Amino acid sequence: MSTTTNSPAVSAGSPTKDPRRAALRGGILGYYADQFDIFVPIITLAPAMIYFEPADTSRTTAALITAAVFAATLLARPLGSAVFGHYADRVGRRITTMVAVAGFGVSTFLIGLLPGHQHMGWWAIVALIGLRFVGGIFLGGEYATAVPLAMEWSPARRRGLASGLITCTSPLAVASIAGLSLLLLSVMPPDGLHSAYVQWGWRIPFFIGGLLGIVLFFYYRRNVEEAPAFEAAQTTGSPLRELLGGRHRRALAQVFTLMTGAWLLTNIAAAVLPATLKSDVGLTDRAVSIVLLISSVVCVGSFVGCAVLSQRIGRRRFYTGFGIVAAVFASACYALLTTLDANDLVLVTLLSVGVQISTISLYGPVAAYLTERFPAAIRATGYGVGYSLALVIPAFYAFYISGLATIVGNALAPVVLIALGGALVAVGGALGPETKDVDMTAHTTPDTVS
Repeated sequence: MSTTTNSPAVSAGSPTKDPRRAALRGGILGYYADQFDIFVPIITLAPAMIYFEPADTSRTTAALITAAVFAATLLARPLGSAVFGHYADRVGRRITTMVAVAGFGVSTFLIGLLPGHQHMGWWAIVALIGLRFVGGIFLGGEYATAVPLAMEWSPARRRGLASGLITCTSPLAVASIAGLSLLLLSVMPPDGLHSAYVQWGWRIPFFIGGLLGIVLFFYYRRNVEEAPAFEAAQTTGSPLRELLGGRHRRALAQVFTLMTGAWLLTNIAAAVLPATLKSDVGLTDRAVSIVLLISSVVCVGSFVGCAVLSQRIGRRRFYTGFGIVAAVFASACYALLTTLDANDLVLVTLLSVGVQISTISLYGPVAAYLTERFPAAIRATGYGVGYSLALVIPAFYAFYISGLATIVGNALAPVVLIALGGALVAVGGALGPETKDVDMTAHTTPDTVS
């Protein structure tokens, strides 16, 4: 007989008196650490990349190296999601979460110990990208395990809010990195290869990211227990094979469409926008950090607001509408942004906030939506693969922008990708069923419920 998430039973000797809150806190802390480790190179390493690059590196080559560092993690995450999702569905979410958080903690810490080009030549960049790839495998495992565990403990009526509280840690992590980078840059300006920031200041955020993973390991070990939804699940074969075959292929294809659009929007907002603010608008590294800090703090609220809104109007209507808003409003904000310069700092900040809110805020309900979209027996695999497999195509955004620039120009190339990303989110949302009231212990997807 299955146990519902609305009436959790706490066994004798349970590691916590309130397993719902413990799992939710774990999901929040885990997602924060995940996002911190993902975005720390974009903001922290940007002023210090000369440490890893040859002195004669061209602007184009430097941009491709930066994109490769970011893309290495994104490309590894589908592999990590498939592997860890499989074990999460077979042996449990809790134990696989512990392995995943320890893995990405160690990988991130090791990056902070890397020597630069002056010591290793091109091997410095190879080592940086390699460790980002390894870390990406574990990061893909973390959200494929910790998030489903937290959502399975959440009552249906509160899943939207719980999702928002988990995912809002993404802009919070970016704000933390931006604030920390701003502090470090103020104390130790990156004035050339031998400056303190370039030589060792950039390492501090990586050490912090590594420690977060280790802290999470002990938190899950001592406080979090398995959810009744997993205990009620009946996995008879390979979760990945079940996901890719038969009735679940439609759900995966629909999620893939939506998340491909989501990741296109994310890459523009998280990776391209900071570069545009610096190279095209002409902001200093310090000013870019301030703009990102402000926009990220605002997005913490917009994530929660979007998640709560999806609980009221439904996930399907939310994503269909949000995609349209992104395609129109975010595109307009970005296009206008490229016409400004550093003297228009207030307007630049407002438009940057507009771009961020109307692109990445769609992640507010995503933890709830993707876990609701797949049955308990393959939920971790479905969530992880659906979330991260869509990373692959958008991961090559730098090449798309380079190609589009020959047609529409450098300024409008990101605008085209924003419009495309918004359209895919709207189509993906419209193709899917409503899920907000789904039973998390059910053995069927919403597609198969009459």
